[in-house]
Amino acid sequence: MIAEARDSAATPATEVAEPAKPIREDRVPVSIVATVDEVPVVADVITKRSPVQAQDPETPSADVLLKLSGEALMGHDQFGINRDTLNYMVGEIKSILDIGVQVGIVVGGGNIFRGVALGANGMDRATGDYMGMLATVMNAMALQDALTKTGVPVRIQSALHLEQVVQPYIRGKALRYLDQNRVVIFAAGTGNPFFTTDTTAALRGAEMGAEVVLKATKVDGIYTADPMKDPTATKFADITFDEAMKRDLKVMDGTAFALCRTNDLPIRVFNIFKPGALKRACIIHMPINF
Repeated sequence: MIAEARDSAATPATEVAEPAKPIREDRVPVSIVATVDEVPVVADVITKRSPVQAQDPETPSADVLLKLSGEALMGHDQFGINRDTLNYMVGEIKSILDIGVQVGIVVGGGNIFRGVALGANGMDRATGDYMGMLATVMNAMALQDALTKTGVPVRIQSALHLEQVVQPYIRGKALRYLDQNRVVIFAAGTGNPFFTTDTTAALRGAEMGAEVVLKATKVDGIYTADPMKDPTATKFADITFDEAMKRDLKVMDGTAFALCRTNDLPIRVFNIFKPGALKRACIIHMPINF
């Protein structure tokens, strides 16, 4: 997932020719163009170029950073990893690998352990956060195992040094793995307490030169409130980082927003449980909704 051009995967037999490889500077917006004051959005793909310079709307983003929550791996269970849900996630990830997208993944650990909640209940926050980091390593290993069984080459890199089970995070190695069309899973957050895995996604996305951060959720975009709790919540077509932070929207934390804004890294939110939504989220101009 690096900024310079790379060879993409082979074009499916049904296509006449391989589509032009997307380049970061040529990203185009779904409906808005960023201004000097407000750097692009958190609902749909954006850029600093005008629609006149648009690419083929069927062209996928070449490099993405996928943020998966630990809770998503639970499926309908109360905790842990639901195998059917895990296999479904693998199928969705494989679908974007098949169209030539290079994928880095940050996975949370809330299905196993959540440091913030326990910190509120009396445990030292830093201790709880480190335990949560270990939970993300467990999820990363489960995801690696499931992907590997489908023939997808995967490497895990951890911000905590656990060399007996996973590699330490080394940016150069991660870039090389992505060049080799391997999936890289970034585990253990940033390696520091008080930082969320959303912030990790923004950080690793910037480091890897990702074109977009794809935030996998249970809803199909950004709303004024949680639509699962507030039936009056309305959906944004797209929204600037400035407005998202001003409204204190809980899509990602403020640090993650700030990192993405500073690095001109758009965020796209989609419902991971809608089959094909991840693939659609990778396609420039294509709406995610069905």
